[in-house]
Amino acid sequence: MKNLSAAASLLLLVSLAFVAGARQIFLRLPSDRGSFIDRAFPEPDVDDEAGGTRWAVLIAGSDGYWNYRHQADICHAYQILKKGGLKDENIIVFMYDDIADNEENPRPGIIINKPDGDDVYKGVPKDYTGEHVNVNNFLAAILGNKSAITGGSGKVVDSGPNDHIFIYYSDHGGPGVLGMPTNPYLYADDLIDTLKKKYASRSYKSLVFYLEACESGSIFQGLLPEGINIYATTAANAEESSWGTYCPGEEPAPPAEYETCLGDLYSVAWMEDSEKHNLRTETLHQQYELVKTRTASDNSAYGSHVMQFGDMGLSKDRLFSYMGTNPENENFTVGSVNSLLSMPSRAVNQRDADLLHFWDKFRKAPEGSLRKHEAQKQFLEAMSHRVHVDSRMKLVGKLLFGMERSSEILQAVRPAGQPLVDDWTCLKKLVRTFETHCGCLSQYGMKHMRSIANICNAGITDEQMAEAAAQACDRVPSNRWSSLHKGSCGHGENTFSFAYIIGAIFAWFVSLQTQYRSLHALDSFMYHSNSAFFFFLLKNVVV
Repeated sequence: MKNLSAAASLLLLVSLAFVAGARQIFLRLPSDRGSFIDRAFPEPDVDDEAGGTRWAVLIAGSDGYWNYRHQADICHAYQILKKGGLKDENIIVFMYDDIADNEENPRPGIIINKPDGDDVYKGVPKDYTGEHVNVNNFLAAILGNKSAITGGSGKVVDSGPNDHIFIYYSDHGGPGVLGMPTNPYLYADDLIDTLKKKYASRSYKSLVFYLEACESGSIFQGLLPEGINIYATTAANAEESSWGTYCPGEEPAPPAEYETCLGDLYSVAWMEDSEKHNLRTETLHQQYELVKTRTASDNSAYGSHVMQFGDMGLSKDRLFSYMGTNPENENFTVGSVNSLLSMPSRAVNQRDADLLHFWDKFRKAPEGSLRKHEAQKQFLEAMSHRVHVDSRMKLVGKLLFGMERSSEILQAVRPAGQPLVDDWTCLKKLVRTFETHCGCLSQYGMKHMRSIANICNAGITDEQMAEAAAQACDRVPSNRWSSLHKGSCGHGENTFSFAYIIGAIFAWFVSLQTQYRSLHALDSFMYHSNSAFFFFLLKNVVV
């Protein structure tokens, strides 16, 4: 076990160096910021009042200290809305609430969303926490259906035909799906059906949806119709990850005592913009353009493509209609404060942020301490889960389609504008079937939703999937990632051999080359480690 822990630690160090040192330009955005701002930001028409009542639903769909940033995002959003004049009775907050008082939190009772930021946790109305942060309550709250709510404050969006609604969701995601700290996942079709029902009830004038998640564009692409007075923007398109920011190793970095990312790139972009400007004069479109540019991270590899969906005419609305405005910003219009200047030097793929946390925790822990051992164990469990999910999904594909066709089918991407899957009921069934036999997808494994959707689109039945999954999955890691500890996935025996785990971790490490393209690992390696620690690991691996 000593050899296993030391070898895994060494591979963790090297693989994270690849992540942090990557550089490749692949986003194409205007480079002349001055002309870009002039062209994108014509002066909007300004009315005195928005009319109607402003409502907001804020939800962090994760738990665990390594997901600190999602609850920090939501708390920050609350503070902006509160300063903007929204009343607590009209703001509904969903958060697991396991961060502020977590033993890992270096500032107990406090949550920050940027390195020099104030406490954003104070005063937040925690309407739904713990197991009450679930799909049923979230959708019922949007619909204003009090009778369908279980637990929590019972607060819902009791809106009328002249009201404006703002929904902000921050979490992990995958193609066609959003995470929850409880089961089940939130599927795109269920969310869109809920929004359509809300429109049919004539209980709002306009609705704006901001979505932070990997592959978040897939939630609305080909699904959100025009003509129902909804405008949505997403942190990423339908095929790419979103990014954490203010992470260890970035510039600006979080305070030294923090071992986790403080925010998400898209979320921080729209909130820091909203804090600076008079929202009576800034439109949704203006903010979209600013956020799109900042989230692209100055044309670097650390960024994603912010997208917009729905009724584009609403993008001319002022942010004031949905968020109010801080009176202190009355003299700060979008032209007087350049939101494009504050860009962190790096960002971390949302799906790698947990590994970064475990590494930073390990790096800072005293030698031989229980904390250092715990960090090693957490990393091994996370990697074991990733290895298991990736390899079992590939094997299921080969069993269903054969060696030659499986990769092509599983990785197929539909043309832009088409929904992920034809039959959402099929997708949900096959996901449950895979999880029953192979363990839970969890926050990392949601990236395989496209593969399962493609299996549905290929006409595979639930019985065929069950047979293939049962054959592919004879062992399941017994850790929090693979075992659905808040649901019905079964626990398995963690019987992976040393050679299997090390070989698979190395394969994952090599796969990063595809994601990050250009690798400059040496300086990052030296930044994140020291030679004494490196040689200590080598010594233990050899021994």
